[in-house]
Amino acid sequence: MLWIMRFSGFFSAAMVMIVLSPSLQSFPPAEAIRSSHLDGNLRSPVQTPVADHSRDRFSFRKASAFRNAEECSFGERKILGKTGVCDPSLVHVAITLDVEYLRGSIAAVHSILQHSLCPESIFFHFLVSETNLETLVRSTFPQLKFKVYFFNPEIVRNLISTSVRQALEQPLNYARNYLADLLESCVRRVIYLDSDLVVVDDISKLWTTRLESRTIGAPEYCHANFTKYFTAGFWSDRGLSGTFAGRKPCYFNTGVMVIDLVRWRRYGYTKRIERWMEIQKSDRIYELGSLPPFLLVFAGHVAPIEHRWNQHGLGGDNVRGSCRDLHPGPVSLLHWSGSGKPWLRLDSKQPCPLDALWAPYDLFGHPH
Repeated sequence: MLWIMRFSGFFSAAMVMIVLSPSLQSFPPAEAIRSSHLDGNLRSPVQTPVADHSRDRFSFRKASAFRNAEECSFGERKILGKTGVCDPSLVHVAITLDVEYLRGSIAAVHSILQHSLCPESIFFHFLVSETNLETLVRSTFPQLKFKVYFFNPEIVRNLISTSVRQALEQPLNYARNYLADLLESCVRRVIYLDSDLVVVDDISKLWTTRLESRTIGAPEYCHANFTKYFTAGFWSDRGLSGTFAGRKPCYFNTGVMVIDLVRWRRYGYTKRIERWMEIQKSDRIYELGSLPPFLLVFAGHVAPIEHRWNQHGLGGDNVRGSCRDLHPGPVSLLHWSGSGKPWLRLDSKQPCPLDALWAPYDLFGHPH
């Protein structure tokens, strides 16, 4: 039970940073952005009605209000009226909002706000494909700065191949490939986060990661067996496996990435990823979903980030009830990648020990 004592102390210290205060004036209502084609029309805002069934199915408590600390520079910019998405002082975070994972997304946002020294300086970019959940997000986080982007599933429908888990075949899993097209051109960098994680450190530390000449940064795991992410047919085809020639590829989890959108746009990485997905449709070179194309394009060219920023694998594997321990070392982000999600295990009264670290950020349900 040593880990419980360690983390209880950590969370107690972190909560001191939270300042409860009256709600601030809300950021102007987020716009839904519909992307029917990958062209200049991506950023043409349209109004998308809120789906009634999503509001009926989910009920979240309103989060406490958060204010920037005095040392945050954003407060001065706000007075000057410079609070738009293009404000250079903002920290940009992209997360998907999917009906099946909505509870996790809300918890992720909540955790980020709780541990941020400058929560007002964070701008969230929410990617959706089935429904506009803007009203629900607004009622849960009244002062949150965010924008909702509609990702058209048809963009990748013909590029997705079957995977070892059906959840990996959902089109929204591939929205991260198109962030450079979806987000405004003034957004030069973004942190992409999966929906099944919580942040227990100030996200500005991740935001300021030095990428040097790299396009993406992520925690790398070079001890992992890299060959297992591709089929034997891939490795036996020199024309395909030769893509790693001159590189030292390491596995990295695409659920936590810092992305230089300027470089991404300049070098057309979306098209490069799509090309590998096209090859997969005809040659079957991997068994997973959206991860292998990223490995093919970026492995060996990733700016390494400390492992503390992705303690992944907490969802276990496909064995029912399997639980994982933390990796050795400090923790800034807990990631329930894998088939087991903490909210499902908690509801079923069969949680893993580490699920207790996710529970404090869960806003699902009515106030007691």
